Amino acid sequence: MSNWLDHLIIVPVLLPLLAGAATLLLEERHRRTKAVINLASTVALLVVAVALLERVRTEPISVYLLGNWPAPFGIVLVADHLAALMLTLTGALGLAALLFALARWHRAGLHVHALFQFMLMGLNGAFLTGDLFNLFVFFEVLLAASYGLVLHGSGTARVKAGLHYIAINLAASLLFLIGVALIYGAAGTLNMADLATRVPALAAADRPLLQAGAAILGIAFLVKAAAWPLCFWLPTTYAAASPPVAALLAITSKVGVYVILRLWLLLFGEHSGASAQLGGDWLLYLGLATLLYGAIGVLGSQDLARLGGYSVLISSGTLLAAISVADPAVTAGALFYLISSTLAVSAFFLLVELAERDRLAGANILAVTLEAFGDPDDELPIEDEEVGVAIPATMALVGLSFIGCGLLLAGLPPLSGFVAKFAILSALLGGPGDSVSITAWLLLAALILSGLFTIIAMTRSGVRTFWAPLDRSVPRVRLIEMAPIAGLLFLCVLLTVRAGSVMGYLQTTAEALHAPQAYVQGVLSMPPTTVSGREASS
Repeated sequence: MSNWLDHLIIVPVLLPLLAGAATLLLEERHRRTKAVINLASTVALLVVAVALLERVRTEPISVYLLGNWPAPFGIVLVADHLAALMLTLTGALGLAALLFALARWHRAGLHVHALFQFMLMGLNGAFLTGDLFNLFVFFEVLLAASYGLVLHGSGTARVKAGLHYIAINLAASLLFLIGVALIYGAAGTLNMADLATRVPALAAADRPLLQAGAAILGIAFLVKAAAWPLCFWLPTTYAAASPPVAALLAITSKVGVYVILRLWLLLFGEHSGASAQLGGDWLLYLGLATLLYGAIGVLGSQDLARLGGYSVLISSGTLLAAISVADPAVTAGALFYLISSTLAVSAFFLLVELAERDRLAGANILAVTLEAFGDPDDELPIEDEEVGVAIPATMALVGLSFIGCGLLLAGLPPLSGFVAKFAILSALLGGPGDSVSITAWLLLAALILSGLFTIIAMTRSGVRTFWAPLDRSVPRVRLIEMAPIAGLLFLCVLLTVRAGSVMGYLQTTAEALHAPQAYVQGVLSMPPTTVSGREASS
């Protein structure tokens, strides 16, 4: 007999599906009811994610058989340390973005609550699925919802960026299908755990087909992870999106990083025979190139939102380069950096709207016309009402939050960004007397350079925004807008304070990823649920 707690694994997929469908059935005049459904579902998803995070501490691998068919014949959802971590991060970002949107942004377009829930469904499903085909399904659900959210609020800039975003991701989806088809043709299965057992024993004649499929699949996810030179769409798209949507999009770029980390170590780790470490050097070079491109972009950004977009590229580049090292200690530090950088970037995107409220769009652009960034009057108007009240401490709170984001994104002490980079570099450099590889020196130089460029850019933007003499009034800010930013920054502070216990969890996560035998055995040995002593039939 199964325990009801076993069904927690499917809740992150089923709940947003039902909540999104329920909001679609309601007319727009019931906007308040839609908001309540969205908020209740998002809070519940965060609670479930935290429950799964606690469960994997005692039960590292939890498998859910949809249709009660055993793997590899049936569809499986798998909750392990990494999946539970990503679910919790998604839940936290989703709640912060939604609270900020409820102040006024949710009124700027239609069906935003349904799209928000469907996007959470796609994200959660991508993190939980145990086979490549359903990864594609959830990936498409995620993308379809993100298309609508990127265009949310209308306006020339959003339409231009949104069309580019859609075209790029449709091409990536095509590559995804081609890669999956080639892998299935070579191995005869799409279940990730089953693939892990077949790859080492694959015939020499079939191995080139498998590796070609894996390379094409890798390109599809490198597009999503915004690796150079496939990253030119990201800064423009994230800068054009509405602030709460941009904050949520910060986790979507990590879907590509998650899949690369999961599949590369599962299918092409040290146990994979002739295909071991396939593409590892490419991951390193692409990661370093992405990191440096993002650093140059940050230094050249005259607009806060674009600065945030290039910070996402720095995050992706750092993660890809660290993953390529294939060392559990480096991977643990990279996961810490993933959490810290994602929270910081999301908080920064929300903060930009408050810092620039009541200012002319493009006021910081010195040599670029407003036409390139769209006319603010061209956007779909939000109901004209005062957003909160002006208080003397508003600019102080926004300024302090800006400083916090700057320290986190640059990786300066004492916050979690510094702890994350220190964990990565200490693992790369080793102890006294240990030889240091050229890879470690390259990543060390890139991280220091990106941090320097980021703090220069943040200082320059902060001076222009908060200290330069401007003919502007104190922006009106609601508590519901400041609370999500403060909450995300508080989580970063909590990461710093609890760095020891968090790194312990992440070290366990990294070791399980580099030694995936427990994952493979847990998925393939999971028996169907029995009812009244008899095996359940489909």
